[in-house]
Amino acid sequence: MIDLKNMTLRICHLYPTLLSVAGDRGNLFAIQRRCDWRGIKTEVREVEVGEEADFSQYDLILSHGGADREMQLASRDILKKASALKDAVEAGSAFLAVCAAYQLLGHEYKPFKGDPLPGIGLLDLRTEGGSERFMTHLAMECDFSGQKQVMVGFENHSGRTYLGPQAQPLGKVVAGWGNNGKDGYEGARYKHVYGTYLHGPVLPKNPWFTDYLIKIGLEHRYGGPIELPALDNKAEEAAHAAALRLAMLNKGKMSAIEATTWKR
Repeated sequence: MIDLKNMTLRICHLYPTLLSVAGDRGNLFAIQRRCDWRGIKTEVREVEVGEEADFSQYDLILSHGGADREMQLASRDILKKASALKDAVEAGSAFLAVCAAYQLLGHEYKPFKGDPLPGIGLLDLRTEGGSERFMTHLAMECDFSGQKQVMVGFENHSGRTYLGPQAQPLGKVVAGWGNNGKDGYEGARYKHVYGTYLHGPVLPKNPWFTDYLIKIGLEHRYGGPIELPALDNKAEEAAHAAALRLAMLNKGKMSAIEATTWKR
């Protein structure tokens, strides 16, 4: 068995300056900190627009949210990276994509106003922009880790995402709106690709999900199975519980700030 202190998790942060709103960079910090507490080293490479990368070198890829203008730039560039990203995923790399990045992993994002933006089709889904925003605390039940878990976070999007038959939802909405406010699901997954609308950032409030990504990333690098020692999660569990309370308190409201319609 390999000593954790001899392990290194290699992370690619895709478009860190272009797509990184709503504190999403905190997802990277959460992974680094929980690895550090266990003596696991992390190596991070930031890949920006115009830069080439062999994504199969990385155990975990992160990419996050941005506005429509940033999405236009990212859409043109990510098409050039599509083949390399797909090869990495098929080889077992994990990928966490939040909001704008989640939409660009689909086939197409059609803004409420403006021309459609092509995605790379890594996830079987399409997104249409709406005139109203979903802007509230969300909670959902997930079972992809081998046991039922609750994931919490803050959704802030006007996109309506519809999954195709090759994508599974990330979870079933308990409170909040999710992918489109109609089908009761949030996010999407395929192999070890996990797309979600949850900001916050999502990982610090869901330590089980952070550890799951670390585990599958290390198993990708070293071969399975990896057992991570437990950590003291009192602070994380308190944050999770607070977010869950807010989600249930605002259940059925378009906005957590006020129950009104938000125009784009």
